[in-house]
Amino acid sequence: MSKKIQELSVPLISVLLGIFLGAIVMWIFGYDAIWGYEELFRTAFGTVRGIGEIFRAMGPLILIALGFAVASRAGFFNVGLPGQALAGWVLSTWFALSNPDMPRIFMIPMTVIIALIAGGIAGAIPGILRAYLGTSEVIVTIMMNYIILYVSNAFIHSFPQSFMQSTDSTNRVSENASYQTAWLSELTDNSRMNIGIFFALVAVFVIWFLLKKTTLGFEIRAVGLNPHASEYAGISAKRTIILSMIISGALAGLGGAVEGLGTFQNVYIQGSSLSIGFNGMAVSLLAANSPIGILFAAFLFGVLQVGASGMNVAQVPNELVSIVTASIIFFVSVHYIIERYVKPKKQAKGGK
Repeated sequence: MSKKIQELSVPLISVLLGIFLGAIVMWIFGYDAIWGYEELFRTAFGTVRGIGEIFRAMGPLILIALGFAVASRAGFFNVGLPGQALAGWVLSTWFALSNPDMPRIFMIPMTVIIALIAGGIAGAIPGILRAYLGTSEVIVTIMMNYIILYVSNAFIHSFPQSFMQSTDSTNRVSENASYQTAWLSELTDNSRMNIGIFFALVAVFVIWFLLKKTTLGFEIRAVGLNPHASEYAGISAKRTIILSMIISGALAGLGGAVEGLGTFQNVYIQGSSLSIGFNGMAVSLLAANSPIGILFAAFLFGVLQVGASGMNVAQVPNELVSIVTASIIFFVSVHYIIERYVKPKKQAKGGK
């Protein structure tokens, strides 16, 4: 078996094992797993609207996963993606509400730019602290999730009364600021599919090109492998660390804007960190931080997310879909167990 086939087989086997483990849990608690999965996939693929909702869910997941992948390639575990996504969501929505009459041709690019800047700043802070003070990016980004969460909630409460639909929720943005479009809605039977999926597809190509074909991409990968050797070779590890975290945060910020202006079209008080931030991490882990692989992993997570409600027909709780998702990530994280039985050809012939 070639090395490339092994790299593809590990996540595929992880998905199958995760689904199988989920089925075992269902059977243990007395649910019909086959019926549950049947209803899950029927809900996801049984209608045009369901397929549109899958693509709607994929947009922010792809963008946030790409952000995690960039940081990971530089050797960092960016746990601050939920906060960075929320920063992009809140500030892009605030701008849209503040300029309701701005033409759509200017409004959409401006919300994208603001989301990128907001997320980039949120990502730059832990990057700078890591580069110059050696602080742990994991601890700093976890703490920043809480800081951004509560600052954002306070900021929303300070919005002018004309922006607010209720105490904890703003009005919907004007049509010229919404990422939903009439032609996509008509094409997918009034689903919430929006232009965010196109932003995500462009981002996949840009990040793939950045990492594979540019000097900065080489520097990011080199610092991720060995920052000290990179410094010896003339690469500024500090600069690369900061840039990678800015790019990571900017992508997460755009993912938050896509979720906010594409799915909900407003912003509201959050009780906890955004789940799409953590789901984006899971997507990237399943794809082994590959930009192309992230497309397929996000599709799987979109199917699970959209199809979860269908399991109620089989009297299976939606939460069991989370068990399937967690099981998949578990098997990805212990991929060395799978790799022991799925070896490249040369290694299999050469022994241990």
